Amino acid sequence: MEAIWTSVVAVGGTLLGAVITHFFQRHASGRSELFARSEALRQERMATYSLFAAAVEDYRHGQADRWYRQQQDPEGRDFVTARDEAHRLRTTTRQVLYQVKLLTDDQGVVLAAERAYESTRDVSTAQGGEERDVLDARARQAIDAFVAQASPLVR
Repeated sequence: MEAIWTSVVAVGGTLLGAVITHFFQRHASGRSELFARSEALRQERMATYSLFAAAVEDYRHGQADRWYRQQQDPEGRDFVTARDEAHRLRTTTRQVLYQVKLLTDDQGVVLAAERAYESTRDVSTAQGGEERDVLDARARQAIDAFVAQASPLVR
């Protein structure tokens, strides 16, 4: 009889150990999956936010070039080339802006990205050099504000 009780305790202990091990492994696996997903999202945000900042900065430069070329010769070939390049850069920036919107629930980041895009778009509409400088500075500040707003999400 004693052998039966010893066997029952051994089997019960083994089953209890297996259940507890399964519970802890499942918990650890869930935490690992959550961490991996969180890290993948962080990496994707880092890449997209950086890409947006670079794209909007290129767009700002293209808008300034467009403005300068228009001042030199509004009908000239250099202006048409700069205008076309600014349109291409705008499209690229807009595409990355959509990615930013898809990757975050933080409306502050989305608004900062939209402000950076819109401020940059306005650079080529300046009526004079002084206004162009103001609009260009505003665009730079908006880009910096986007980076500041987005950076906590990638740390």
